[in-house]
Amino acid sequence: MSEQILKLLGSRIRELRKNLGLSQEQLAERAGFHYTYIGSVERAEKNISTLNLSKIATALEVGVYDLFLYDKITHKTANKGSDLNDIFNLLSELEINDVRKIRNIIYEMYGKKK
Repeated sequence: MSEQILKLLGSRIRELRKNLGLSQEQLAERAGFHYTYIGSVERAEKNISTLNLSKIATALEVGVYDLFLYDKITHKTANKGSDLNDIFNLLSELEINDVRKIRNIIYEMYGKKK
């Protein structure tokens, strides 16, 4: 992983951890790590393995893919991050036809084209 990706990933893990109201120690306990490891991942000091990413994602109650959604959140939406994350998690549990229906309702409500 490039250094920039590690920084973005670490920031995303920190964001998700804080959204759950967890300390580094609490996240570490849930994931089976020492708290210093979580801190070093958040500061992009460690090149994290996919297995450890999976453990952290599980501890954060998200999918591994959620850890890589850092490029989807812009400064404009940063304050909406928690709400958007909740909506995304709800939608991810639905069948594709239901997701498309909800998308169409949103487009209809806010005048966006399909």
